[in-house]
Amino acid sequence: MANKKYKALLAFMCLLFSVSSFAQESGASYDVQDSSLIPRKRLPQHNDFMGNTYAFPAKPRNQWEVGIKGGLFNVFGDVPSVLPTFGGGIHVRKSLGYVFSLRGEFMYGMAKGINWKQRTAGISPVAQRLGYGTTAYPMLYDNYKTVMKDLDLSLLVSVNNIRFNKGISKWNAYGIAGVGISWYNTKQNLLNGSNQPYNFSTAVSNPNVWSDRKETVKQLKSLMDDSYETAAETDGESRAKLGNNTLKPNGHLGLGFAYKLSKKLNIALEDKITFVRNDDLIDGQRYQNVRTGASNNPYGGVLTPDYDSYNFLSLGLNLNLGGNAVEPLYWINPLEYAYNELNAPKHMKMPKPILDDADGDGVTDQFDLEPNTPQGAPVDTHGVSKDTDGDGVPDFKDKELITPTQCQPVDADGIGKCPEPPCCKEIRESGVVGGAGRACNIGDLPSVYFKARATSLDNDAKAVLASVAEKMRTNAECKVVVIGYGESSKSAQQLSWDRVNAVINYLVDKEGISADRFIFRHSEPQGDPNSVDLRDGTAEDGPNSVPAPFPNLRKKN
Repeated sequence: MANKKYKALLAFMCLLFSVSSFAQESGASYDVQDSSLIPRKRLPQHNDFMGNTYAFPAKPRNQWEVGIKGGLFNVFGDVPSVLPTFGGGIHVRKSLGYVFSLRGEFMYGMAKGINWKQRTAGISPVAQRLGYGTTAYPMLYDNYKTVMKDLDLSLLVSVNNIRFNKGISKWNAYGIAGVGISWYNTKQNLLNGSNQPYNFSTAVSNPNVWSDRKETVKQLKSLMDDSYETAAETDGESRAKLGNNTLKPNGHLGLGFAYKLSKKLNIALEDKITFVRNDDLIDGQRYQNVRTGASNNPYGGVLTPDYDSYNFLSLGLNLNLGGNAVEPLYWINPLEYAYNELNAPKHMKMPKPILDDADGDGVTDQFDLEPNTPQGAPVDTHGVSKDTDGDGVPDFKDKELITPTQCQPVDADGIGKCPEPPCCKEIRESGVVGGAGRACNIGDLPSVYFKARATSLDNDAKAVLASVAEKMRTNAECKVVVIGYGESSKSAQQLSWDRVNAVINYLVDKEGISADRFIFRHSEPQGDPNSVDLRDGTAEDGPNSVPAPFPNLRKKN
């Protein structure tokens, strides 16, 4: 019977363990940064952790567990148990950490047993004094009723709360090991209502036949009352006593599975077996009904003791107690904080991101499509060198920043060779040069722009004038009118003159264009005062230099 019970228990535990792998809670168990959960003695560690000088959070204050349980209690001894018999217990438990916890427990159990095999030898002195083993009562059937109490201290080891691939499980599996004390009182049912021994020799129809054991037990129950009036054999005063109870130290082992109903409440299924030190009398019978040789002992032979133990299979309800504390640590996965912090950092001290820019062009390497741009070269948003005129020569190499499309392709310096206009070709071939009526096809020329109140040329303006100079070199018969605007005031007129003068001087001094190919005009109305326009002036006449209108207002650069 006990064998079947353990097989059923093992199957149930396997089922619980398989289900536990799928049941889990989501969300954090507690906030590791909450200082109100930390005991005073661990506050220094908590402060170091919060200041990022210590990597590990302090262990929080956690609740106590109290529980009550009930279930099946039976004795493993020389006499087979009769089920069901019941027991109960209460306990208090405190975690030492996330794996280990201590539990103090009181258990009360009552067990009964009756042997289907008759005893004709090894009859106990207690039964002999009542007349068993005589001609009138040559046999008996061992039976007992034991009331057991114990007080235990157990170490519990949780085996599934530390999980690497899932969060908190609603199931908690644990092992149990510990020591304690047991005290018990065993009685036997050896006398009938008339205080006479039972006549077992006539009560059982087919004794000692295995196939009829259930029928044998049934017949014995019909014969016997439920008085259990006779104190069973004990070791007398040689053993410690607690009142009328035999007192013994014990050791115990067990397994348990708890299911969390809430953060305060859980139910637990446990099975615990207790081994009482050197005691073969829990069931009231010292030896099995087997002789192994002759001896002078009172049982009539050399017999080997088989020490008794008892088992408690229980279902309990447990409550967590304690204010301003987290639930017991054996319900918490200590890896939960680390995984949550890696997934969504709240406390980690994150370094400032450093994005490499190997060529120093202001575009980080991960977005730079031209990672080796020369120092100082202007680039676009993708880190590629700018090429304003699209001639294939980047601006930092291009000596002719704006080369017209018709003058491309260009040489390695970005300078194109424009085709000679038909009109100029005709003039060149006819030999007609200069004077009124001359023709030129230099085309449209760009404007030069100045910043407000500025008279000096920036790099963009110089690049524009370089393209103008190239056109003028290609069209040697052409003249260019340089026009500045601004007539509203004396200072405006002088500013216009300064800007026209700057453009002509640059083309003459820097680009080598002859001064007599320019016509100087300034202070023109109806134009952008911040620009200087250039256009074909071959058919026009005018001076190439003009005195400053208001020299005292000239701006010094």
